[in-house]
Amino acid sequence: MQVEVLYFATLRDLVGSRKEQLSLPEHSTIGDLKTRLSERGDRLALALGSALFSVNHEFAFPEERLKEGDEVGVFPPVSGGTHPTILKVTKEPLDLNQLIDSIAGATTGAVCLFSGLVRAQTERAEPHLTSFLEYEAYWPMAEAKLGQVAAEMRERWPAVEGIAIVQRLGHLDPGTPTAVIACSGPHRDSGIFEAARYGIDRLKQIVPIWKKEVGPGGETWVEGTYQPQASDQSR
Repeated sequence: MQVEVLYFATLRDLVGSRKEQLSLPEHSTIGDLKTRLSERGDRLALALGSALFSVNHEFAFPEERLKEGDEVGVFPPVSGGTHPTILKVTKEPLDLNQLIDSIAGATTGAVCLFSGLVRAQTERAEPHLTSFLEYEAYWPMAEAKLGQVAAEMRERWPAVEGIAIVQRLGHLDPGTPTAVIACSGPHRDSGIFEAARYGIDRLKQIVPIWKKEVGPGGETWVEGTYQPQASDQSR
């Protein structure tokens, strides 16, 4: 099948073209297209790591299937002046320093970063050992809900500048970062601590991500207790 791919901003510069026709196998997904484009070179592959995709003028996610004649947009996160927003669900290792750099700007004087880690030993409730965790997500919905969490953070703490919310998936060994929330602002009193705390708590309420604990005593899916309300729907 044939699809038309449109490139914008830095992606257009890296590809060297504003648009092109691509031939893809039937039932290909956005993820398949991203893989195909990544094979063109390391610089393009790196830029695609944070790129956004759309299909026929609507945001699209990795599992979305393409069909004949679709118009696919490929572009970096939309410019927000000095307020970058990084949202990602990924199986790739996290670089915390790079994440901080991505939300820091000329007016940034403080950054608050929260990172969950895989515990090897749990003491509260029923003490037990963990060999590793296995995370999975309802991927498209998870990415959409990360956007909702970021929007709620900005509404409550308008002085916060940059926001990054990243969730790891897959096999994670003890000591590995799991979820990361980072907020930047002009100073430490701009709400960055409160926003980061709200972000991780809200992520655990409404973002569809689950973990399985695997250890000497067997394996168990860990489920939460929060029941979403009508007010939890994105506005």
